[in-house]
Amino acid sequence: MKGLQKKSPIRVVQYGLGPIGQGTAKLILEKQKSGQIQLVGAIDIDPKKVNQTVGELVNAESDVVISANAQQVLSHSYADVVVHTTSSFMPQVEEQLTQCIQSGVCVVSSTEELPYPFDRHPEIALRLDSLAKYYGVSILGTGVNPGYAMDVLALVATGVCSNVESIKITRRVDAGLRRLPLQKKVGAGMTVQEFQDRKAKGGFGHIGLVESLRLVMSGLGWPIEDYSEVLEPVICDETTETPYLTVKSGRVAGIKHTAEVLSGDQVVVSLDLRMYVGAKDPEDRVIVTGDPPINLVVEGGIFGDTATVAALVNAIPQVFQASPGLKTVADLPVPRCYLGKV
Repeated sequence: MKGLQKKSPIRVVQYGLGPIGQGTAKLILEKQKSGQIQLVGAIDIDPKKVNQTVGELVNAESDVVISANAQQVLSHSYADVVVHTTSSFMPQVEEQLTQCIQSGVCVVSSTEELPYPFDRHPEIALRLDSLAKYYGVSILGTGVNPGYAMDVLALVATGVCSNVESIKITRRVDAGLRRLPLQKKVGAGMTVQEFQDRKAKGGFGHIGLVESLRLVMSGLGWPIEDYSEVLEPVICDETTETPYLTVKSGRVAGIKHTAEVLSGDQVVVSLDLRMYVGAKDPEDRVIVTGDPPINLVVEGGIFGDTATVAALVNAIPQVFQASPGLKTVADLPVPRCYLGKV
């Protein structure tokens, strides 16, 4: 039973227990004390994690045993929602998402291509949407970026504007403060040639920038006539150490990733993401040229690791109460902190 009619706790399965999945599992367990949400299953294929309890893995109170058998967990847990945190790419997760949907379970996923998959993966998006509607469940891709910092925040900023001419979105992140997989994802420590080789193979850098771009355009009802995307390395000018690795001077510190939409000769939406080890003065900023003009800034920036965890968990009740189908964050109510109350 979906939505506000449900009296018992929202039953949640955690699918994927990497750094983000462990964070979401731990936050669910903290909010479980309210009696409105309950962790009832956990899935991961890592042999070192299988047969452990979630409590042992995340240093919390939980006797939920981690299993590599996703179908068994989905079939026997009677879950309402799966929090899915396994991969960035739609082709790699379609089978997992399909399995969840066919089990009659709603899905909140951190897959970065899922927040707006209709252009990059239209066939997969159509299959998932049709399947979700058939089984009466909803599915959402979200997180901090994409899912909030460079799309939702911009759309919300325009909510008091009578007219919008253009939007400039910037995000500057010190990757040295982030988890090791993120530092590797932006190429920290690579040579420039290694960076270029990885870039040529695809699937490298920040995944989801164009999805954020399309979310903003779609949310405002603007067509995309033409867009460009550029990924470049940021070079370290002095040797810098993080808790996980050392980036030598002259090597890659991270990325500068930009995308923009043109209408005629005018840039109507631009996104500028700089994520590298040693970045100074991190911040998130949205500048709306419109009536009235808006200059919205988050000083210090939104810390992506904890914010992604929060975004996923906060979306659980909204996805559970949503109408069936594949949703975007723009389809659902304004994101807000879920305090464990329905």
